[in-house]
Amino acid sequence: MTTMHKTPNQPGNALTDPVRYPAGASAPVRTKRAFVLVLLTLFIPGSAQIVAGDRKLGRMALRVTLTVWAVALLTLVIALVNRTLLLSIATHPVGSLLVIVVLVALALGWAYLFLNTLRIIRPNLLAPGMRPIIAVVLVVSTVVASGSLGYIAYVLNVSRNAIGSIFDAGPAIDPVDGRYNFLMMGGDAGDDRTGRRPDSLSVISVDAKTGESAIISVPRNLQNAQFSEGSPMRKIYPDGYNCGDECLINAVNTEVTNNYQNLYPGVSDPGAQATLEAVSGTWGITVQAYVLVDMDGFAKLIDAMGGIRIKAGGWVPISGPVTDEAHGIHGMPDGWIPAGDQHLDGFHALWYGRSREFVDDYARIARQQCVQQAMLKQLDPATLLTKFEDIANAGTKVVDSNISSNQLGSFVDLALKSKNQPVKRLTIGPPDFDASFSTVPDFDLIHSKVQELLKSSNRPKADDAVVSPTGTPAGAAAAGPVPARLPASQLPSPSADFTPVTTTPDGTPITIELLNGLKAQGDEQGIRDLVATNGQCAPL
Repeated sequence: MTTMHKTPNQPGNALTDPVRYPAGASAPVRTKRAFVLVLLTLFIPGSAQIVAGDRKLGRMALRVTLTVWAVALLTLVIALVNRTLLLSIATHPVGSLLVIVVLVALALGWAYLFLNTLRIIRPNLLAPGMRPIIAVVLVVSTVVASGSLGYIAYVLNVSRNAIGSIFDAGPAIDPVDGRYNFLMMGGDAGDDRTGRRPDSLSVISVDAKTGESAIISVPRNLQNAQFSEGSPMRKIYPDGYNCGDECLINAVNTEVTNNYQNLYPGVSDPGAQATLEAVSGTWGITVQAYVLVDMDGFAKLIDAMGGIRIKAGGWVPISGPVTDEAHGIHGMPDGWIPAGDQHLDGFHALWYGRSREFVDDYARIARQQCVQQAMLKQLDPATLLTKFEDIANAGTKVVDSNISSNQLGSFVDLALKSKNQPVKRLTIGPPDFDASFSTVPDFDLIHSKVQELLKSSNRPKADDAVVSPTGTPAGAAAAGPVPARLPASQLPSPSADFTPVTTTPDGTPITIELLNGLKAQGDEQGIRDLVATNGQCAPL
């Protein structure tokens, strides 16, 4: 009778349980067991410990795993039925901190389970050639699993810090007449200026339910701006900001910063707040919040995004220093941005939106609107994922706002709704008003046009002529006849259906050498004729 010897402390079924007791198993079985344990830890954390290790640890880990799966399922349901709530949690200072702490704890716990799984595998029992392979598989699995959670926590922390740097901690704002109105200001903070002078102003008005949006562009040279009821500056200028030719709407910021900060106790940026009040009174609407972008830092934000893609209707100069301020004449341009499809880095995108040499301010406004829409269109999830830290860090240097960080989640959700909808537009200047209108504005007319824009739900029909910001029908030659144009309130987002002007009327290609040659000859009008369509632009 043969006697079966047992290994000490090993139960009688050891030879039939190679998962928990691999010592008596064959080399292929041990290898297969090692891979299975790694995969179990990767896909069902805790299960490897239950089948082959510390069952107490495994049960605890498995409970955590099932809880995480339940929370993930609940998060998916919330994302489908109440995305605003989910975004509000992710952007709230306390909520985001709690999520970060939980993610870090889960990442560390998962990494510990992988380390424990390595002990359970018992690498010394594996064939020598399989040991490094299993080690690499386990390390890769740890990086994929724990590293992913750690990276999400890191991104949330970067986002949390950026939100705290950019946005205000004040109370939330309510929609007015069903809309949120945001004043977007772009300005420079040069050595010769106190605060930023907003050379670019526009109001983005968004329907609080649908996300349908409209952009109202404010010319920087608007005179006699009206301060809203309740504005401290209304007591200083009860009949409008009418102290002379220097009292343009973009000078409000600097004047209040220099002379009237005491009228705004407790306000972090009195100049920006006063400009918001001037736009509110002038437009006849309530503008609830502002976003101020430093234009010199704006280039860094676009570089962080990887640039923007636009279709340019005409050549745009990178202007040299001013040589004749009275007539607005600059020296030889430092460069040119060609017509046609362009991929612009931050420097060139900044100049594309800033340049106004050889054209009027309204062509520049049209290009600025195009740059804004290109940024929104091209800031997709893939860009955010791969460039998030650079974008967030650039944003803290570029953007300032009085929007409450507690309300940011709902506004992010609103922006997502707006992203793929047509944008209605109105410019207080050509093509919607005469070029001289900003000098002697009719505020009743402005109020009625703004209300018409915000209440209108009309869309151009397929056979309607779509007109470029310069007044030329889309796709028509610049020299062709111009039919009656649609009001801007009925125009969709800029259409790419126009032909960039890349040749002179006689067919000669427009080049840098040609344009600089005309400049050297002093033929300013010749250049104006060739670049007249540079207000045409569409995001790609």
